[in-house]
Amino acid sequence: MLVSLVEYPALAIASAAALGLLVGSFLNVVILRLPLRMQWQWERDAREVLGFNPGAEPGRSGVHSRHDASDADADTAMSDSPSRHETTMPAPPPGIVVERSHCPKCGHAITALENIPLLSFIALGGKCRGCKAKISWQYPAVEALTGVLFALIVWRFGVTWEAGALLVVTGFLVAMSGIDARTTLLPDVLTLPLLWFGLLLSLVPLFVTPVDAILGAAVGYLSLWSVYWGFKLLTGKEGMGYGDFKLLAAIGAFCGWKAILPVVLMSSIIGAIVGVLLIAIQGRDRATPIPFGPYLAAAGWVQMFHGGDLLDAYLRFIAA
Repeated sequence: MLVSLVEYPALAIASAAALGLLVGSFLNVVILRLPLRMQWQWERDAREVLGFNPGAEPGRSGVHSRHDASDADADTAMSDSPSRHETTMPAPPPGIVVERSHCPKCGHAITALENIPLLSFIALGGKCRGCKAKISWQYPAVEALTGVLFALIVWRFGVTWEAGALLVVTGFLVAMSGIDARTTLLPDVLTLPLLWFGLLLSLVPLFVTPVDAILGAAVGYLSLWSVYWGFKLLTGKEGMGYGDFKLLAAIGAFCGWKAILPVVLMSSIIGAIVGVLLIAIQGRDRATPIPFGPYLAAAGWVQMFHGGDLLDAYLRFIAA
């Protein structure tokens, strides 16, 4: 099978696109469920530290997730009443791998035929089969985006180790972008493994040498860390989160330290354009926080995809 993919590039590209659709379907689950799992774990850890229900087993009481909670439920949960110390932990949200997907409105379990990437969304008319509630466009968008990116990688790099590594990186970047766009969080469980993956690949070396990878990770982290603290000292406000530092460090581990400035410039331009469009089209307030992770991920992916070509063009430009 691998020989066939090498001999027939069109088949390899089509296979990559199909794989991307399947991976994109899984990434939707990660984007939606991982933040809820993190929130539940934070509450569990906080209860243990504060002595609420020490050693109590998770029960069925309480709110399952932020999306299922009404305002009244939230006010009740956060009230400072004595019963707060006696309530049990809410049941953990669905896991990422084992539990089947279901409609968040009516709880209808999604069957295998209703879970085919893109095709099921089209066949169902973008609505739940059980309650006819509209299905979020996030699902087909993430699937289609992942499929296109996977196809582009194999089109450019062929069936190679570089392509395989970039497929993994792409999955991480899409998941982190979706989570950051929804929650303004960049989880360590995604940023740190991506960072270590880049550093370990430099031992081959697959993209950059170990020295470039280590310097890239350090420069990537410290550059945004410096901007963060400079902005905070001047304004007293936080301009970005620590997850952005770690994501840029991971990108630096793959691209090297020379690519950090082009990636930051590219992501800033993309973010500025999107921010202006959101203000103009949706009427967003200028003070509304805009997650920076998706733009860093997009700029980092473009840099990895073009390899040294983009960096060489940038270096020629500033040397002219």
